Amino acid sequence: MVLEVGTAVGIRTTSTWAAGPAARRRSRGQVVSFALAPASSRRVRHRCRAMQQHEEEQERPPTVRAVTIPFADLRVPDRDLGDKIEEGLGPHGLGIVTIADVPEFPELRKRLLRLAPRIANLPEEVKKQLEDPDSRYNFGWSHGKEKLESGKLDTFKGSFYANPVLDVPTTDDVLVSRYPSYCRPNIWPNDNLPELEIAFKDLGKLMMEVGLMLAHHCDRYVMRQGVGSYDGDSLEQTIARSRCHKGRLLYYFPRQFSKQTDFDSVSSWCGWHTDHGSLTGLTCGLFTKNSMEVPCPDSAAGLYIRTRDNQVVKVVFDEDQLAYQIGETTEILSRGYLCATPHCVQAPSSENASNVDRSTFALFMQPDWNEKLKFPSEIPYHQELIPPNGTLTFGEYSERLVDKYYQTTT
Repeated sequence: MVLEVGTAVGIRTTSTWAAGPAARRRSRGQVVSFALAPASSRRVRHRCRAMQQHEEEQERPPTVRAVTIPFADLRVPDRDLGDKIEEGLGPHGLGIVTIADVPEFPELRKRLLRLAPRIANLPEEVKKQLEDPDSRYNFGWSHGKEKLESGKLDTFKGSFYANPVLDVPTTDDVLVSRYPSYCRPNIWPNDNLPELEIAFKDLGKLMMEVGLMLAHHCDRYVMRQGVGSYDGDSLEQTIARSRCHKGRLLYYFPRQFSKQTDFDSVSSWCGWHTDHGSLTGLTCGLFTKNSMEVPCPDSAAGLYIRTRDNQVVKVVFDEDQLAYQIGETTEILSRGYLCATPHCVQAPSSENASNVDRSTFALFMQPDWNEKLKFPSEIPYHQELIPPNGTLTFGEYSERLVDKYYQTTT
């Protein structure tokens, strides 16, 4: 799969795109009587459509390629990757890097992503049994529980959540009751889709191993900036000892199954948000149409990131590369030397996008629920949730965020 290629430098020197969704909406229904129009009229229409397409392309955000680190370099603990870390994850980066040539990753990615449509299309009564409302739908199947930017429930995508490392994070009933989003046990569709558990865990554990290697090099970069061992333990140590990691297998339904109409918005498939964990592993999306794998049907569809200077760019990486994004807690730990960025996903809106769905997988690597986080005033995330002393455990912090984004009742 060949994706568009750009340069990270271009986002600071060539782009001033800041138009809202209204500026990017496309005119519809312009060729209703096309077959009956005279030849001269058809030529005018062709020219108009070509001009319109050209104008739309000029209005689109620039496309940039994520900074890439070869796995052969990442796996060497003493290799100096400071320049790559700073370029991709530092104060002027996009908050994302990709790792190339990870052994076994391409096969494990496809094996899991091909299961996303299958779980989404299980009978409703089966999916109901896979729901866990007590965890606020943070284990098992979830559909229509998360809120969009508009405040409406998101019915555009379904998710299957599980901890790929620990099936039972704790047997302490007090903790299970206190932090159900992290401490409840996994739910697997063993009777209806038994292969999901193996595929989910295999890919999740591989992404965890590679993520820990990246965290090691992030630590080396941050400590060279004079932060020492952060305000507490390093990113690598924080992730390694955590029991909170969560994998999310996402399935984006074809657009005709959604009531949403603003498909030209860059946040049409997944609203703007910033991950609140430590490090998020991400696969390239897999598109299918009528159960057959297809290329992305719209060059405008995909991952978008808002830069530090408030520009929006489309970020691309190859399907065989593994991407990692910085989360808010890592920005807090590193005192801003590693930066999280808001991002969203745009749905395909071209004429041939009908019946096209998308599957992807994200691994949220995050601190343990008991890990204490100190929130300095210069890190502005969710200040309305922070107590006067500026300290919360990660469990408390994420719990308050869940209150913002999810329903608390079934």
